[in-house]
Amino acid sequence: MRPGSRTRLCHRLRRHTGCKGERRSLSEHDCISLVDGIHQLVRAPVVLVWDRLNTRVSQAMRDLINARDWLTVFVLPACAPEPKAVESLWAHVKRSFAYLAGVALGRLETLVRNRLKRLQYRPDVLEGFLTGTGLSLDLPP
Repeated sequence: MRPGSRTRLCHRLRRHTGCKGERRSLSEHDCISLVDGIHQLVRAPVVLVWDRLNTRVSQAMRDLINARDWLTVFVLPACAPEPKAVESLWAHVKRSFAYLAGVALGRLETLVRNRLKRLQYRPDVLEGFLTGTGLSLDLPP
């Protein structure tokens, strides 16, 4: 989100195939790759507010962040309140999958991509997720 511009949604999906030794979540390099892509898209400095997921606070991630002078990261305290914009977004997306239990994994991935793509063109909905956090995005005087 940038004042004066429409709110954007940038995402990457990662399929977990269940293979032995396969990582189930994003690695530090996956996360920083997404952030690099966002930086290329917006062509401006990027400010992130992250929770304390282990890949986001690791030494490897700190090294990757420090190598990017255009990137500022704020890490939420461990006792941060629960409302996070991404939680609201996923609840919104998952609501539309309530009756799809029998859908094949490949089809489900397509549906998730489709729902996220549609949200990219709904800045009012995205702003609602941000507003729902109760955080102020205004700069102090």
